[in-house]
Amino acid sequence: MEPTPEQSPHHAYPDHWEADVVLRDGGTARIRPITTDDAERLVSFYEQVSDESKYYRFFAPYPRLSDRDVHRFTHHDYVDRVGLAVTIGGEFIGTVRYDRINDQGRPASAPADEAEVAFLVQDAHQGRGVASALLEHIAAVARERGIRRFAAEVLPANNKMIKVFRDGGYTQRRSFEDGSVHLTLDLEPTEKSLAVQRGREQRAEARSVQRLLAPGSVAVIGTGRTPGGVGRTVLRNLLASGYTGRTYAVNRAFDEGLATLDGVPAHRSLGEIDEQVDLAVIAVPAHRVPEAVADCGEHGVQGLVVLSAGYAERGAEGRELQRELVRQARSYGMRIIGPNAFGIINTAESVRLNASLAPESPARGRIGLFTQSGAIGIALLSGLHRRGAGLSSFISAGNRADVSGNDFLQYSFEDPDTDVALLYLESLGNPRKFNRLARRTAAVKPVVVVKGARHSGSTPPGHAVPVSRIPDATVSALMRQAGVIRVDTVTEMVDAGLLLAGQPLPAGPRVAILGNSESLGLLTYDACLAEGLRPRPPIDLTTAASPQDFRDALAEALADGTCDAVIVTAIPWVGENGEAETGDGQVLAAALHKAVAGGSAKPVAVVHVEIGGLAEALAAASSTAAPRPRTVTPAADRTQAATTPSTGPARSTAPATPAAPEAGPAPEAPTTPPVRPGLGSPADPKAGPAPEAATGPGRIPAYPAAERAVRALAEAVKYAQWRRQAAVPGKIPEFLDDTIDEPGAAALIEAQLATAPDPRGRPLTHNEARELLGRYGIAVRPTLPAPDPGAAVAAAGRLGYPVALKTTAPHLRHRADLGGVRLDIADEEALRRAYGELTDLLGKPAELLPVVQAMAPRGVDTVVRASIDAAAGAVLSFGLAGAPSELLGDTAHRLVPATDRDAAELIRSIRAAPVLFGWRGSAPVDTAALEELLLRLSRLVDDHPEVVSVALEPVVVAPHGLTVLGASVRLAPPPARSDLGPRRLPNY
Repeated sequence: MEPTPEQSPHHAYPDHWEADVVLRDGGTARIRPITTDDAERLVSFYEQVSDESKYYRFFAPYPRLSDRDVHRFTHHDYVDRVGLAVTIGGEFIGTVRYDRINDQGRPASAPADEAEVAFLVQDAHQGRGVASALLEHIAAVARERGIRRFAAEVLPANNKMIKVFRDGGYTQRRSFEDGSVHLTLDLEPTEKSLAVQRGREQRAEARSVQRLLAPGSVAVIGTGRTPGGVGRTVLRNLLASGYTGRTYAVNRAFDEGLATLDGVPAHRSLGEIDEQVDLAVIAVPAHRVPEAVADCGEHGVQGLVVLSAGYAERGAEGRELQRELVRQARSYGMRIIGPNAFGIINTAESVRLNASLAPESPARGRIGLFTQSGAIGIALLSGLHRRGAGLSSFISAGNRADVSGNDFLQYSFEDPDTDVALLYLESLGNPRKFNRLARRTAAVKPVVVVKGARHSGSTPPGHAVPVSRIPDATVSALMRQAGVIRVDTVTEMVDAGLLLAGQPLPAGPRVAILGNSESLGLLTYDACLAEGLRPRPPIDLTTAASPQDFRDALAEALADGTCDAVIVTAIPWVGENGEAETGDGQVLAAALHKAVAGGSAKPVAVVHVEIGGLAEALAAASSTAAPRPRTVTPAADRTQAATTPSTGPARSTAPATPAAPEAGPAPEAPTTPPVRPGLGSPADPKAGPAPEAATGPGRIPAYPAAERAVRALAEAVKYAQWRRQAAVPGKIPEFLDDTIDEPGAAALIEAQLATAPDPRGRPLTHNEARELLGRYGIAVRPTLPAPDPGAAVAAAGRLGYPVALKTTAPHLRHRADLGGVRLDIADEEALRRAYGELTDLLGKPAELLPVVQAMAPRGVDTVVRASIDAAAGAVLSFGLAGAPSELLGDTAHRLVPATDRDAAELIRSIRAAPVLFGWRGSAPVDTAALEELLLRLSRLVDDHPEVVSVALEPVVVAPHGLTVLGASVRLAPPPARSDLGPRRLPNY
């Protein structure tokens, strides 16, 4: 909305203040500045406010606004006088206004930094969090305009408004003056205000998804008159799933006399439906979608699932249609799944919703599934169905124009029916927020992610999101830092999901292997070693083992304190005629379930080769689906008839030198009882009710290959370790504060940026970088220029021999392999000789830019970097210098700010880490000094987002101390951080 000429030309309409927000009940609204065009809207809004609310606003009866009031409340300069409105359907439902004041409370201009603030919300919309959202946004506007405090006068009886101020989390002062409560709020964000803001965001966004997944009524718009077609298919699936709410078929082409279709009421438009419609599934051509959305908005529909295609996947024109679709829906307070979506499913007994194109509703279970691809969604639903797994919810978001994976994480975090969240993502619209939400969710239940479009270098068709330049390996490392289980394929996602949903988390990496095949046991053993697990010697039950032998061996392994998980391997029994026995799968499954029926806290997985019915029987015996009354036929009598008794004791078939199982002492027993996925410890107030699967034996996942079972178990081990560590978060050591000059660094940065000819910033010179890094206790060894041999000799005399002679030309920097570095030069003669060799080999001194530097103590050459990605944030990286990091990509990454634990894990997570810890008899290096360097650099880029890139290379880490030999720093205006501002939905 543009300003009129009456408004000050010096302060243009601030369209960046416009925002879509999710309110407490899950509906959306738009916040925008008030303009002179809003006079009629303001009057209409005020007429709908109760006399009591008007009294609370003006401290006296105030039945109507005068013309002067309307002019004052609609004319703003957007600096000293600002008004914001919350709108739904274009109409005001709430307003807020501030006026800058001086110390005497009179109207003022800058540099006065206090403003008087007042709110008014329609009574029909009070309790939806409108005032809380307005407070966040008006506070952000005020800070932008140099206002640091709000003052408010509130009547003592106005408890709702007092609560809004009190619960905002800002530092505040209260006094009682002249019959009113005087409140002063400091607007600087605090940890508490940020926590309050994010808590409200979580509840609101979770509620918005919950409204979509649990509607009281559904209308399918575009239902075909004849069988077939998208709309008719969705209607059929809704009915087949046993949806518990009301269902309507809507198509403007229906005959006027048509009353029902497939047994449900048929209507030509939503206006003909007398009752509230909560969810609309839109299955009409793209050019008719706006009409359908308007019809939904005008009749109070809460959310939309848009199956229609023809949007951003079609190019620029379709992308603009998609943006307009989102704007239109949000203007009515509705959220959208899609467009180009496959649909949604909720298997809760009280809902039973299948508003999708999936022909069969999955069984009810404990797995939540989100996918950005309809094809992948179909594959995942099919794969989970074949494996006997049930789902709690399913969302196929298509182009993900509105509801995203972040929203699904918000919902999954508090959904009591979901123990594991599986996500297939092709793009991350807000990586910073994703990592924050994933970390919080992973602390209580596993989050398993497959990231598609990893190497395409472009955003998938239909996904309009900010571009991130960080490589996929970095994305993966950051996900793992947040506790996300990142896997490469949808098959691996299903494998991991089945284990995590049906089994407890392992207490450590020790694995017992038992089975009736020596070869399969050895394959499993090797796979465990390859995945970093610590397998015990495999136990061969021999091919003559009966199901009872399996049961006894499994029970013994579960009771063994030297293992944390058990993998059972099984091949078919062969009868006397040489043919495989039939029915063995069901018998073996019953035996294994009896072994775990005692409630063992160890996970169990089964690897089988062509045992008919085993996987199905293991799933059916106790599915991840909610248990239903059933009778499991005892198999003890059938066991003896179907198998041959074991003729000998079990024997170990471990390799002669099982190094891995003996590598180090066994981990201590956990100090708290093991936790089941999705639950906290027994003392955790967030734990929630026990999962339904706990009423019977846990579901035992079965895998057709040892590698797949072991990989899933390895992911569970790493996740369980992360979760134990996350329970006691790392810290930023206090000693850093005593050696850091943050104001001094800020002054240097401001001065350097003020002189930058390029508004995009500038690189610092070597000496400038040394000075800035020195403010944070990072000493860079000085270099002296050597434009000729005489200058080189003079520089060496100042620094002291031995010295190094290096080129600093960009194409030769850090390229010792090209001969651009000469080390351990002991005297003047050697220095002159090295200088001549260098220039003869590589070029003239003016091209090489040679420098002289004092030699550092011998050690391991490493590289430390930090950079800011506009989408993901600041990233800290570490690796060994040269081929390990540059050729092999052996680099570790962590998000900034890094804690002491992050720093320790960073240097230990690269594959070449043993080089730092005394590999092959070498002296271990000073990793404590290296960790401190990482923490100092993390603190620098966190305190000063203008430092957009730092590279310390090489950093020579010796047995005692380290030396930074080279440093490059780039400064630039920091990218905007959407995660620190007030709540708002993204607009792509």
